[in-house]
Amino acid sequence: MINWGIIGCGNVTEVKSGPAFNKVRDSQLIAVMRRDAILAEDYARRHNVPKFYSKAADLINDKDINAVYIATPPGSHAEYAIEVIKARKPVYIEKPMAVNYSECLKINKAAEKFRVPVFVAYYRRALPGFLLVKNLIENGGIGKVRFLMVQLFKSPSADEKAGKPSWRVDPKISGGGHFFDMASHQLDYLDFLFGPIQKVKSIAVNHAGLYKAEDFVSAEFIFCDNIIGTGTWSFSASLDSGRDTIEIIGDKGSIKFSTFSFEPIVLTNESGRQKFINERPEHVQYYLIEKIVQSLNGQGASPSTGITGARTSKVMDEVVAEYYKGMAQRPNGPMA
Repeated sequence: MINWGIIGCGNVTEVKSGPAFNKVRDSQLIAVMRRDAILAEDYARRHNVPKFYSKAADLINDKDINAVYIATPPGSHAEYAIEVIKARKPVYIEKPMAVNYSECLKINKAAEKFRVPVFVAYYRRALPGFLLVKNLIENGGIGKVRFLMVQLFKSPSADEKAGKPSWRVDPKISGGGHFFDMASHQLDYLDFLFGPIQKVKSIAVNHAGLYKAEDFVSAEFIFCDNIIGTGTWSFSASLDSGRDTIEIIGDKGSIKFSTFSFEPIVLTNESGRQKFINERPEHVQYYLIEKIVQSLNGQGASPSTGITGARTSKVMDEVVAEYYKGMAQRPNGPMA
């Protein structure tokens, strides 16, 4: 049985991940930690979790816990992950893996030293709809893949417009702007489909001036076999121009789908146009947590690891490197 503890039981754990630990076979959530003991107790009571802590060290050293999920903001991922690894317990880290690639390498170095597995919450690698896209491509549904296009346009939040941006656009805590929070899922999934990105060219700017992080990114990247990708991410677009699409073009057709809105997957080829339902699970991390538990029990392998998670952070660092060059907005600099 995998007995989980959660460090940082905030919003992401309420539905997306937390309940799944008790629903996956051979898995149970037995403790949570939050610095505010009252909030930790409240979470434990509402989710029927037996124990709660206000100090991470107490949870990490709980002898009944044999795996830990870190669900804090990225600024503390490396610190907590390395402490868990030193306790010789497997660690599952919320995405992005850390604020920069350098910290990812430190986590993986510790994991190698203490022989502890690391997993990262890029759960689209295990979701049925996204596995369907992978299968359609691998089974020749669009022929040989030539290129792909990513577009994600969102308008600023009311708090951002009011001068009260969240930690998600504080690079010292999150690693960058919304690009790090959202595009990380897309870039990691593309790594899952086509392997590591080989080369990146990019432009990152701040259009709206609502915070210091980048709010617009344009990037070109190349995978093995000369598969070319282009991406445009804007987080200061108008409300009516919002979009969320990835389109993959092959020499015999195309596949178009969304990353976050779970729109139907559209396959277009010589057989015509087909739509496939891409259902959003109640707990979107369920399938990845299931894979992780199976991996820890010697019954399979997780598709998302510290190695793959670090690759995604490396690409994101490369994309924003020029924007943060000479600035003190990110810890240790963009490519430290």
